[in-house]
Amino acid sequence: MKKLTFIFLLFIGFGINAKAQHDPSDQIVSANWDVIGDVEFKMAKEDSEMYAIFNNDIKKRAGKPFELEGYIVPIKDGMKQTKFMLSTLPINQCFYCGKNGVPIMVEVQLTEPIKFTYQTIKVRGTLKLSTANALDASPISLINGKVVK
Repeated sequence: MKKLTFIFLLFIGFGINAKAQHDPSDQIVSANWDVIGDVEFKMAKEDSEMYAIFNNDIKKRAGKPFELEGYIVPIKDGMKQTKFMLSTLPINQCFYCGKNGVPIMVEVQLTEPIKFTYQTIKVRGTLKLSTANALDASPISLINGKVVK
């Protein structure tokens, strides 16, 4: 539970308006990442629950094929990954330390494992939105994903 909460806190970092100090040439920018980045969050029950507020733009894409390019952020150890977070910035750009802000992330579930890489990958899957407590589960996922070459 603590691990999932930590990963999710990384995910919601796009709601933080910190001055980024990342290498701009590594930042992945696309219309689909902009759609993900427009999701807002609301805290509830004395900050013990958080819920995503989905706008119409992302709602109309739910349950449909969706494609994102990004960097793998592993959730579990291992060279082969089937479930991980996909980020707009590489893991080596210390977004954990706080001074650089936190990039946008989504959970990805692939049908076939991929070997971890520091390079970007492109994934196509079905966009899934969750209205559950975002501190317990990712509100935005790509499920049944496949790597696009």
